[in-house]
Amino acid sequence: MDKKIVYSGIQPSGSLTIGNYIGALKNFIGLQEDYNCLYCIVDMHAITVDQEPKNLRKNTLDVLALYLAAGLDPEKSIIYIQSHVHQHAELAWVLNTITGLGQLQRMTQFKDKSKKYSDVRAGLLNYPVLMAADILLYNTSLVPVGEDQKQHLEITRDIAQRFNSRYSETFTIPEVFTPKLGARIMSLKEPEFKMSKSDTNKDAYILLLDSEDATRKKIKRAVTDSTGNFRYSDEQPGLKNLINIYSSFSDLSVDEIVDKYQNLGYGEFKEDLGEVVVEGLRPLRERYKEIRSDKEYLEKVYKDGAEKASYLANKMLRKVYKKVGFIPR
Repeated sequence: MDKKIVYSGIQPSGSLTIGNYIGALKNFIGLQEDYNCLYCIVDMHAITVDQEPKNLRKNTLDVLALYLAAGLDPEKSIIYIQSHVHQHAELAWVLNTITGLGQLQRMTQFKDKSKKYSDVRAGLLNYPVLMAADILLYNTSLVPVGEDQKQHLEITRDIAQRFNSRYSETFTIPEVFTPKLGARIMSLKEPEFKMSKSDTNKDAYILLLDSEDATRKKIKRAVTDSTGNFRYSDEQPGLKNLINIYSSFSDLSVDEIVDKYQNLGYGEFKEDLGEVVVEGLRPLRERYKEIRSDKEYLEKVYKDGAEKASYLANKMLRKVYKKVGFIPR
C-alpha cells in the first residue's frame, strides 16, 4: 500500500442523486488511478433510522450497481458492503470507550435529527464513532466529504489523536480531501439547501435512476428567479445551481454557458439543460440495467471486496486489541 489511502462511504437509503454523481462518483473514478481507494456501502449507518429490510437489501445492491456503472473498477478499488466486514463494529465499540458523551451530543447532525424523534436511539448518537471506525480501520489519509460531514471528520481526528496519545501511535490522522472537480449541487426547489434524496418534495432532486421524462420535467419545474437576468451569481442561487449542473454534464465552462444563454431566457436554457442531463446520464443508466440484472457478478464484486477489506481491517484491529490489553485469540 505505497499510495495514500482514500476512503468514502455512501448510505443505501435510496437511489443516488445527480448531486451524489457530480460531487462524489465522478471524482471517485479519477482517484482510482492515483490512490488506493476503498468505497463502502454503509448499510450499518443506514439503520440508525428505520429501514424496511427488503428495501435496504434492494437499495444496497442498487448503489453497488451504480458504483460500477459510474466507472468504479473492482480491480483498482476495494468496493464492499460495510456489514460484511465485522471489524467496523468491533473497532467502533473500542472507540466508544474513549469518546465523550458531550462531544457526541454537540454534533450538529445529531442535534438536527434528534429533534425529529421523540425516542432518540443510541445508534444515532454513536453514528460518528462508527464513521470514525470506518475511516481509521484502513490507515486512511484522505476522506472526500461535503460540508455537512466535515464535523464528523473532525471528531474522527480527535478520537484518533486521543487513542494515539493514550496507547501510542496507532492510527493515521485523516485529512479532508477536496476534489478539484464538481460543484456542490443544491435542491431544485430550495437552492439554499444541498440536494438530498430524503427531501419530501420529489421535484427537489433528480435521481440517477429517474426516467428520462421525469428528469426533463424536474428541470423544467426547477426554481430560478424573477429577475430575468441570466447571470451566475450568489444572488440568483437557483439559476447558479442549474448552470453548475449544465457545466458538470457538458464541456462548457460557466462563462461559456452564460454567454450562450445571455439573451435567450430561462425557458430555452432549461429545455437544453434537460437534454444535456438526459444524454449525460444515458450511458450510466443503460450500464446500470445490465449490471443490476447480473446477480452473480454483483455477488462476486461484494464478496471479493469484503475479503480484501477484511484482510486490511483485521491487521488494524489486532493491533488495537493488543494495545488496549485484550488477550490474543
